[in-house]
Amino acid sequence: MPIAVFALGLAAFCIGSTEFIISGILLSVSRDLAVSIPTAGLLVTGYAAGVAVGGPLLGLLMTRIPLKPAILGVMTIFAIGQILCALAPTYELLLGARLISACGHGVFFGVASVAVSQLVPPERRGAAISLFVGGITIANILGLPGGTAIGNAFGWRISFVCIAALALLSVAAVYFALPAQTKGEEEADAPLALQAKQLLHQEVFLTYLAITIIMIGQLAVGTFQVAILTNVTGVSPDLIPYFLLAGGAGAVLGIWLGGKGADWNIDASILIVVVGQIVTFALLLPAVYNPIAAAIMLFFSAFFGFGFSTPVQLRILHGAREAPRLASTLVSTAYNIGIAVGAFLGAMLLNGGLGYALLPATGIVTSTLAGIVALVSIWLGRRTPALVPAD
Repeated sequence: MPIAVFALGLAAFCIGSTEFIISGILLSVSRDLAVSIPTAGLLVTGYAAGVAVGGPLLGLLMTRIPLKPAILGVMTIFAIGQILCALAPTYELLLGARLISACGHGVFFGVASVAVSQLVPPERRGAAISLFVGGITIANILGLPGGTAIGNAFGWRISFVCIAALALLSVAAVYFALPAQTKGEEEADAPLALQAKQLLHQEVFLTYLAITIIMIGQLAVGTFQVAILTNVTGVSPDLIPYFLLAGGAGAVLGIWLGGKGADWNIDASILIVVVGQIVTFALLLPAVYNPIAAAIMLFFSAFFGFGFSTPVQLRILHGAREAPRLASTLVSTAYNIGIAVGAFLGAMLLNGGLGYALLPATGIVTSTLAGIVALVSIWLGRRTPALVPAD
């Protein structure tokens, strides 16, 4: 596997760490900035909204910039955002700093996933993308629990300082490892009208829809997982990182098997993952009252959640051959619309009186709806000829 894939995976680790870290330091941020836990949870919504809106806008402005300088530029923006997060004296300024980071996040996954797919032959793209997205997985297994432990020991601001330092390290790694131009990079320069037409293919836009829906349930639960473990399961704050580590382990296995599954059968892999998510959320409802059962379900929730990422990424790239960069950027948009809505929905349900223990029910509903969308798209794909790349 090219060393550049590992360098991009390091950058993905940094971005994944900052997106997820709020759930681990949520209680500390809430206390320090004098806001409620649901309000602190809206930092996830704000970040995701920044990715969803700022990512595509910045991506369109950068569509003619070659992949390597585009990646270096957005990672620099991201690192600056982390430093501002560490320095933010108020909730509002912390939210603003996360919005700056979010703009870099949205473009990064668009351009970096295209670069990764062009660094390897087609038959190895599933494995390469799963390795790249594995940076986010490692963020779950090391970044989230590690950042939580650092935040508990030294204060939540130091967590952001550490992420900023790693982001700058990733800039250096990408600078030296990524070629100046990757094979097929000219595809990213297709006329905007042609790129937009590719996005109208049902294989693309229905997959975006499935991503958004399934993420709503995942984040309605995931944003408040530490609060659930503390208030319902009765886990000591000192032990929380170990529970997050269980989720991270599931994410590692899920992303690896998701890549293998995508190289085997993309559509079947998506359906298997969705069914697994429904079962996991159903079992999580009683599991939250028992520490061991909760740890097991956190493992499987992350396993299926991250097993979903590579198959849907490749399905979208397959359906939007002439618009790989724009289509990949909008993958982050789809994810983060779901993240924003999910975190907001969880906060609103809690403010409305719903108990933490019942939040997993949202995952059952959204995973079922996402499965229906995926089935419709697969059925339409078998009735409609696949897109043929333009000459």
